[in-house]
Amino acid sequence: MTDTPARLLNLLSLLQTPREWPGSELAARLEVSGRTIRRDIDRLRDLGYPVEATKGAVGGYRLVAGAAMPPLLLDDEEAVAIAVGLRAGAGHAIEGVEEAAVRALAKLEQVLPSRLRRRVSTLQAATVPLLIRGDAASVDPRTLTVIASAITGTERLRFGYQAGDGARTKRQVEPYRLVSTARRWYLVAYDLGRDDWRTFRVDRVADAFATGARFTPRELPTGDAAEFLASSMARSQPQVEVDVTFAAPADFVATRLPASLGVAEPTGPDSCRLRTRATDSLEWLALRLALVDCEFTVHGPSRLIEHVSALGGRLTRAAEESPGTGGA
Repeated sequence: MTDTPARLLNLLSLLQTPREWPGSELAARLEVSGRTIRRDIDRLRDLGYPVEATKGAVGGYRLVAGAAMPPLLLDDEEAVAIAVGLRAGAGHAIEGVEEAAVRALAKLEQVLPSRLRRRVSTLQAATVPLLIRGDAASVDPRTLTVIASAITGTERLRFGYQAGDGARTKRQVEPYRLVSTARRWYLVAYDLGRDDWRTFRVDRVADAFATGARFTPRELPTGDAAEFLASSMARSQPQVEVDVTFAAPADFVATRLPASLGVAEPTGPDSCRLRTRATDSLEWLALRLALVDCEFTVHGPSRLIEHVSALGGRLTRAAEESPGTGGA
């Protein structure tokens, strides 16, 4: 193989498999001499790929973790698998899957050949996600990638939007950032029609497309995008003061509650107390507290105590009336 760029790409593809390659095997695969392999390894190192050489009778090479993330070469199956995984994660506001994942999906889908893009869409359409109704909002990953690309390219965005009361409007905005909460995606943008900053739930966005018109990003009136979203939600939704004690260590409770509810403070080796402000529905809060899977006591507000009591009653009656439990 005399084409040096093509040979380097083939060599890199081999090295990105999790194994050690003897120099002689690499030379045979690429139909070059051992000396050429050594020169190509040096070229890859100059490009930032951390290739480690091992000594011995034969000697070998393998790609190791370095100080920076170099570009990766993916075959068709790997590219499809990653795109499907990113779409599945991005389509639901899973905690920890944030804007970086959407940017990665946008970059990958931009360079996917049409045959692979069709395979990804087919797999996505054939997959049914398991959702807890009222606990997550499904988002079209294509909408997320369009928005992410418009943010990166500083392009104005048009879309249809359905408000909480069902009213539908057409919007033209300068997109600023995507923000992922534990359950939803939000777009922070400057609304040109309202001449002001706005936040939009992405699951209520339809037919989004970048107009191609560039803009100079404006400065947010306060903090970063996450802070702006939090303050916007606080203004638009009533808050409740939640006060709950748990009969479990604080670190256990932290793994069972969404980060949006804050952090419980330890009150002993096997107990903790959560005091926080929440804008979520009382039904959702009651369910989330029950899912912590330990004994707990709600001190306030009184409406939350009522919802927890009602939920407990329904669950108790359901168990009593189930076959094999002594009920009717």
